[in-house]
Amino acid sequence: MKHWIEAARLRTLPLSVSGIIVGSIYALSNPTETINTPTEVFSWKVFGFALLTTLGLQVLSNFANDYGDGIKGTDNADRVGPQRAIQSGVITPQAMKKAIIITSLLTLLSAIILIYFAFGKTNFVYSLFFLVLGIAAIASAIRYTVGNSAYGYKGFGDVFVFVFFGLVSTLGVNFLHTKEIDPLLILPAISIGLLSVGVLNLNNMRDEESDRKSGKNTIVVQIGGEKAKIYHFSIIITAMILVVIFAVLNDYRFDQYLFLLAYIPLTKHLITVYKNQNPKLLDPELKKLALSTFLLSVLLTVCMISLISDIIVNLFLGGR
Repeated sequence: MKHWIEAARLRTLPLSVSGIIVGSIYALSNPTETINTPTEVFSWKVFGFALLTTLGLQVLSNFANDYGDGIKGTDNADRVGPQRAIQSGVITPQAMKKAIIITSLLTLLSAIILIYFAFGKTNFVYSLFFLVLGIAAIASAIRYTVGNSAYGYKGFGDVFVFVFFGLVSTLGVNFLHTKEIDPLLILPAISIGLLSVGVLNLNNMRDEESDRKSGKNTIVVQIGGEKAKIYHFSIIITAMILVVIFAVLNDYRFDQYLFLLAYIPLTKHLITVYKNQNPKLLDPELKKLALSTFLLSVLLTVCMISLISDIIVNLFLGGR
């Protein structure tokens, strides 16, 4: 059990649910013209199964990454980070393959239940669309490093992370609640996607040398370590700016900029990366950036909850 927990890489899980938290609480804090109260749009069942489905996708991705890199020999003695399960021999490739199949089925089941709670027996087109999206997410999580045409080996891993753990996670769960797309929510969705890409980019910066030897052509391998730093700064800073723009466009009060506290560890992280001369020492920064992203999402939802309080007060006063 200990080895399976390690293979699931628990430190990556908070990052994966950041979009679900933001998208769901935004739905709660922004009732539409046709909805009178926040609770009419928000569903705890949708929220709960969205979390389960996203966690399932993240664990599946971690298992598949362990399996794909393990059987290809990418995880070898040259690798800098913690030893993977197959690499160390504590889990066999056959056992990991079975775990990938089981996790895929459980994640698909969770996605189907989520879709049912969101749309019921109506909105067949929406249900079908999200079912296809869920299957695509599961397939993408596996194909990242598994198979001869694994897209992670061609530099497309950043795209997968940005789309599924940023845009789909945030905008998708919000749509499951509201059945609408709010253009403003695109800003934090992009931010969470970029910060998630930042974690992957750090991982690839750390493993640049071993990835190059193994033929894993990540973006870092393609552009080199120094340009990867510039790429890293650009995506993190852009993410930070977009959240501020989101707050301004939503007319946040001064006390609703609490999320700026998360910029302190993010700024320290950027300074550390800027000063770094040895990519092997970047490993601790993965956890720091992942937790900073989760902190940003939590603080942003706290600001949204403040908006919910304003809505409830206005409804009460309006009723009077």
